[in-house]
Amino acid sequence: MNETIQLPPLRQRFFRRERRSVPRARGFADETLTGWGLAGWERTGDVWLCVSELVTNAVLHGVPPGRQLLVFLRWDGRVLRVEVHDSGGGEPRATAGETCAEGGRGLLLVTLLSDTWGVRQRELGKAVWCEFASESG
Repeated sequence: MNETIQLPPLRQRFFRRERRSVPRARGFADETLTGWGLAGWERTGDVWLCVSELVTNAVLHGVPPGRQLLVFLRWDGRVLRVEVHDSGGGEPRATAGETCAEGGRGLLLVTLLSDTWGVRQRELGKAVWCEFASESG
């Protein structure tokens, strides 16, 4: 049985601009979902994969040298929202089909696995987000 640690419904953590931040962010998401009693949720794997893809994109394309990225998770009892904030410019887009070479499938996976996703411009940079609705919520 999963033990629930009473975590606040909003959690956030900064990560460095480095590849090892990807598994660390996934671990943060796992720790957070467990704390919210969602460790056995059927969408947990989808959340982990989307966190990995969004953080990878931020590390590779969105975070200028010397800056960090922010992973933000919110659970309202019905919808889990994941946001990755970076200070880079640009408007990320999902790429489909043969145009994806070795990479470039991250947002396509986010599109397929989450219920919705988008980009919100911030004063400095952007937040790329996705949401997962709970069937029981």
